[in-house]
This record gives sequence, structure tokens and C-alpha cells, in this order.
Amino acid sequence: MKKIIFLFLSFAFCHNLSAQEVNIIPQPVSIKTGLSTEKSITINANTQIVVLDSAMVNSANFLNDYLQNYYNLTLNITKVIPTKNFISLILNTRISDFDDSYVLSTTANGVSIAGTSEPGVFYGIQSFIQLLPTQSAETLTIPLINIIDHPRFDYRGMHLDVSRHFFDVDFVKQYIDYLALHKMNYFHWHLTDDHGWRIEIKKYPKLTEIGAWRKGSIIGLWPGKGNENIKYQVLPTAINITPKDALINTDGIKHGGFYTQEQIKDVVEYAAKRYITIIPEIEMPAHSMAVLAAYPELGTEPDKKYTVAETWGMMNKYNNVLQASDTTFKFFENVLAEVMDLFPSQYIHIGGDEASKVWWKQSLVSQQIMKANILKTESELQSYFIRRIEKFLNSKGKTIIGWNEILQGGLAPNAVVMSWQGEKGGIEAAKQNHKAIMTPENKMYFNHAQFVKEDSLTAGKPSLLADVYSYEPIPAELNAEQAKYIWGGQGCLWTEYITNPAKVQYQLFPRLDALSEILWSPKEKKNYADFQKRLKTQFKRYDLIGIGYSKKYLEN
Repeated sequence: MKKIIFLFLSFAFCHNLSAQEVNIIPQPVSIKTGLSTEKSITINANTQIVVLDSAMVNSANFLNDYLQNYYNLTLNITKVIPTKNFISLILNTRISDFDDSYVLSTTANGVSIAGTSEPGVFYGIQSFIQLLPTQSAETLTIPLINIIDHPRFDYRGMHLDVSRHFFDVDFVKQYIDYLALHKMNYFHWHLTDDHGWRIEIKKYPKLTEIGAWRKGSIIGLWPGKGNENIKYQVLPTAINITPKDALINTDGIKHGGFYTQEQIKDVVEYAAKRYITIIPEIEMPAHSMAVLAAYPELGTEPDKKYTVAETWGMMNKYNNVLQASDTTFKFFENVLAEVMDLFPSQYIHIGGDEASKVWWKQSLVSQQIMKANILKTESELQSYFIRRIEKFLNSKGKTIIGWNEILQGGLAPNAVVMSWQGEKGGIEAAKQNHKAIMTPENKMYFNHAQFVKEDSLTAGKPSLLADVYSYEPIPAELNAEQAKYIWGGQGCLWTEYITNPAKVQYQLFPRLDALSEILWSPKEKKNYADFQKRLKTQFKRYDLIGIGYSKKYLEN
């Protein structure tokens, strides 16, 4: 195991703190106390933030903003090191062999947060924040401790679906702040789906003029109030709906919205200042009803009147797939060119999930495309679609991520697989030497109920806090070499039944805490009872910040 190289004075009489005494989530690699005869240090209006390297200014400003927002305390930022009462932010690659690691040390004179990288210092600040009191005060007392820490996984992600229900820029920034507090480093932004296209594309204005708006949404859980008698029969080459002329009952309330390109740039910059990379998702070749409502010529039924979807669960019910034609590929190359200009991320998520093959089987043009490209099955046609898009993105220096269905018909050469239908897709990808991100629905979908008896509208089997915490992202059947391809894990928040920020908070917390710990902390450090104890302090901090959560967690 790699060794931490200490640059700080060794302290006598150090002993390990039990986790509940310093309540940091995610649990750090090492916490020690007993650093001097004094027990604590105070932060007050005279404390100064010391920044010797300009690269640390961003983190200094973040810390100052936090202190101002929640403690009404604004500190002076200086390049001069005082003898005491300081918070020093230091960039030093020699303190550890681990990427993005930090060492946080408090003495009677001041606080030192040193990191091997800019993100490392920022993560140290998040731990420092969790040493602060959970109530506002003019003088803040923190313990004298030494923390050595680094992340376990390189990919620590959280997803937000803004297609089913739209959330404005201010809330998206707030969501990013939630991720930053938990040392997450990737935000998967699900921008397009059947139910709304949410990103301005200047070359194709109808995507937002038409595709960003639906006329209504079903009421209650699928199939929705008044739709109980609609039946769907899936056959090899057809889908029969009875009654044949059935109309979907909805609330009749127009819903939609989109982000302008200037707003997208603003959010990307905001996230970057928190060392979070935004991965945009542009769905294809299915989940494309919003696209087809705007540009029906891209579908397998170009003469059809497509509409933006008003009900959930489109697969094997309604035709939402794209035609794998040169026209479609040119369209999406133009779309992705604009997307790439907005998002500096190395990775672009292209969906690839839940593409019903029925519609390609019914389409004469699809069958002609298959014949021309020597494709035997519709699964191979899907793979052909993904490979065409990957080739374009690779030519621009980008890498695709897709849901595990992109394995069907053969995996694109450089693709990253996001495994949601259990672990099978991630295992298969790792065995093919492809990176995999683990997000199995039964554990990592936070739109599912968090209690067996839920008092809120949710779908799917419960994903209990204990189940989330117990999840191990590296499947047992992988050997050591294959396990290296498990890039990390991700939580997902799909918003069919999440219509407002308060519901987002309710579904997200505290499962995000559990997710952060399984992705950041050493596997051997996991202890659910101890985690629950630390949560008690975390809930108090959420009260200070203004984050909502279920009060059921306070009952035990």
C-alpha cells in the first residue's frame, strides 16, 4: 500500500478518534486527536485565510462564502502568514502518493489544509466545514485534530433528470452544492428524454420551441388516473394497444422549460469552481419523442404526428426510436457539436437504453439500412447507431458513456458502460476491459421509496438507506485486474414523481451521504451503526443550511 509522506510535525500522545466523536461524512481514511494539551481552536472575525498560491483563491473564496452565508463571518484573505489565528490553504504534491488527497491539521495557532491538487484542498475544506458548529455563532470552536484522507474511487457521481420535470438554474446550482459538500466529482445532467428537450441548440430551434413543452402529465402512479383500462400487448413485430383509439388522461397542465446556452455555460463554470465535472446526457436512439415531435423526419414513421410524451414508461408502448439514417446522424452530429462547445467534459453520455426493436422491425427503411450494412438483428442495428455516434465523438476527442444496453449487438470500441440493470452490464464491460460505472437500480435509484411504508409518491421497490450503505461497487466475481475497470459508482434521481426542489431534497438525503461514503471511504472503514451516529450531526448541519429530509430518521 502506498505510504503517506508526512510534512507536518509529529505530535505526541496521539490516539485514534472513534468515528462518532468527529462526525465527518464521508468517513476519512485517518483521524487523530490529542495533539496538544489544548482541546480546541476558535475561528472568529480576526481569523485570516492564507493563500500563497493563486490556484488556492477559488477554494478560499468558497470557504469564505460558506462562512458568510451560514455564520455571518467574513474573513480576510491574505498572502502573508500570521503567527496564529489562520486557515492556511496549501498545494503540495509531496504530501501523498494518492490523487486528490489532503491533510487537515489544526493546532493552537491555526488550521492547515494541504492537498496534492486543487480538488484535494477543496475536499479538505469540506471536512473542515463538518468540524464547525451546527449552529450559527460569532466565534466558532473546532477540535485539534489531524486528518489524512483520499478518495477510494475516481468516479463519484450523482444524476438529475430534468426532462420529466424541469428545474431552474438556481436549483441546479444548489444541487451541485449538495454534491460538493459530499466530495462528489461528477454531475450527470439528464437533459433530454421523451418528456422534454432541455438544452438550446441554435441550429435546431424547434427542439426547444416544440420539444421542450408537453401538454400535460399523468396523474398519480403509472398508468395514471383514468388510464387503468389501457392495455399493451408486446408481440415480436407489433405492439397492440387496446382500446385502439385510447387517449391518455392527464392533468392538462402545460409543463416545460429549457436552458439557454448562456445558462449552460454559467452552470458549467459554477460546477468547475467546485471541482465537479458535468456530463451531459443526450438520449439516443430511443427516448426521443421530444426530438421527433419537433423533427418527425428523424423517426421510423416520418409522416406520423409525434407529440412530446405525457405518460411515463414509453418502451414497448409508443414509437420513440430514431431512424438510423444518414439524415439522423448528421442531425445529431450537429447537435453534439454544440453540446461539446458548452461542456468541456471528456465524456458525453448518449443514453442507449430501452430501445424497443419492434419499430425497426416494422420499418422498411430500417430493414434496408440493416441489409446495406450487413446487420443481422435489430440489436446489431442499435450497436451500429452507437458506433457511428462514438466514431464522431472520438474524432472530436470525446468518450461516450452509455447505459448497459449499449452492450447489445456488440460494445462500441471505447465506450464506458453505466450499469443500471443490476451489476451484469458492469461485470461484462470490465471483463472486456472497458470502464464501468455502477448504478444498479435496486440500490442506487433514489427516486425509489426510502422506507417500506412511504408517505410520498414514489415508484419501484424501496431502496433503503441501509441497502445503499451496504452496496459494494466492485462485484465479487471480478478478479483484481478486472476490478480496476470499475471506475466508480453513481446515484440516480429520476423525476417522474419529483416535481419540486423540496421533493428532490426529501429523496436525496440522507441516501447521498451513504453513497458518498461507499465511493470515498476505505471499504474496511464501513460501519453502518457508526454512520448512523454521524448522521445525527449531519442532520443538524442540514437544518443550518436549509436542506430538507425525512424526520423519520430522527425517531431512532
